Amino acid sequence: MANFDLTLKNLEELFPEGFTQEQLAKGKTVLLKELALDLHKYYGGKMITVPKAGVYGFNWFNIWYTPGVSKISTTIRDNNDASFELTNRGNTVAVVSDSTRVLGDGDCTPPGGLGVMEGKAFLMKYLGGCDGVALCMDSRNSKGEHDAQKIIDFVKMAEPSFGAINLEDISQPNCYKVLDTLREECNIPVWHDDAQGTGCVTLAGLINALKIVGKKMSEVKIVFYGAGASNTTIFRLIETDGGDAKNMIMFDTKGTLGSFREDIKNAPAHYRKWEICQKTNPKNIKTMEEAMKGADVLISLSTPGPNVIKPEWIKSMAPKSIVFVCANPVPEIYPYAAKEAGAYIVATGRGDFPNQVNNSLGFPGILKGALMVRAKKITDNMAIAAAHSLADYAEKKVLSPDNIIPKMSDAEVFPTEARDVAMQAIKDGVARVKLTAEEAFAKAETDIKEAREITDKMMELGLIKKPPVELLEAAVKRAIAQIK
Repeated sequence: MANFDLTLKNLEELFPEGFTQEQLAKGKTVLLKELALDLHKYYGGKMITVPKAGVYGFNWFNIWYTPGVSKISTTIRDNNDASFELTNRGNTVAVVSDSTRVLGDGDCTPPGGLGVMEGKAFLMKYLGGCDGVALCMDSRNSKGEHDAQKIIDFVKMAEPSFGAINLEDISQPNCYKVLDTLREECNIPVWHDDAQGTGCVTLAGLINALKIVGKKMSEVKIVFYGAGASNTTIFRLIETDGGDAKNMIMFDTKGTLGSFREDIKNAPAHYRKWEICQKTNPKNIKTMEEAMKGADVLISLSTPGPNVIKPEWIKSMAPKSIVFVCANPVPEIYPYAAKEAGAYIVATGRGDFPNQVNNSLGFPGILKGALMVRAKKITDNMAIAAAHSLADYAEKKVLSPDNIIPKMSDAEVFPTEARDVAMQAIKDGVARVKLTAEEAFAKAETDIKEAREITDKMMELGLIKKPPVELLEAAVKRAIAQIK
């Protein structure tokens, strides 16, 4: 364990010989959690605020603050859009959550989501060259119930300070009402990453997976396991991009969706699920065993596994089946088990397995593209444009069953995606600023490069200190003890 650079590249090497594949998979999950706790405590979180303007003498504070800044206030007063140019608003995203559905951990209380929201801001800066601010709020009303309207009001009050809003980890059905309302009532983009982000990146992976197996989007039979914000949005994007809803079946915790689901029909808050009930499952199939027979694609975003998706279900799928098992932190079935059961292509939400369906491939570039043209909203067309941008980027490399989607380390994927989203915003008529494709790519590339250089320079100067290897050693010991 010489240093973090070497050991974190291949976590499996940290565990003793003789561990089974399942033990290694569990061990890596435990280790990452233990290490996360130690390192967050070591650094005191992940984000700080630093100036972007210089201080060339103390008289400069008279420019950055009073009396000089009065001119900024009155200029913005007379033209609110000037705030995008005269402040950092045009490059700043609010990451808003009530922390009621934090990753696979459920309701973590309002401050419990701060680590995730800081993580989102971290990725926005390093991958997208835009600034993020974590805002965890309390959505409970006087009765102690989580109230969608409180989130809506909170965002609308905060809107003047931000160029875009990233909604995160809001439980359903509140997440639907919050997004649909704010998309229409705000004059800046409102993006729900759990829904639209997951939908975009999953669609990108599916586009390329279908190319590899030689099947058409309009013809494949798709089973969705889980009916939360992610899968319901994935369904919508796939349908918009050419999928046939009649060939799709979706499961929630009570069974399949279909026109027979009176419980959903009679629950106005679940209007998104009722739309899917009316479009899918025309044969009123009721069981997973029946639904999976001959299915070409399984898209599961449900309960963390393993053993949530059964190997026998995968065995009954069509030849060259495609399996997305994206629950975090543990997929519904481990990739090795899915492949043993006959899956041809397997994708998960994990970076330590092939084909990581990771929202981090989507939201930094998508939000950057929207910010650059000062979009009023992010349309479904913009999300689909991002999906095709990611798919095309990966195809230009080399597609294979273990490489259906770009990796975060691919340098040009984010400015390429930002450019394509910006161009689609202009085409959809939601952009306030017009850029050429070349201008959009150049600006995104420059901003992202500068953001990375700031972080790299701070590490080089020791302003971001390298953690002691003893932290890693201690975390490994705790992880091994838990698995044994």
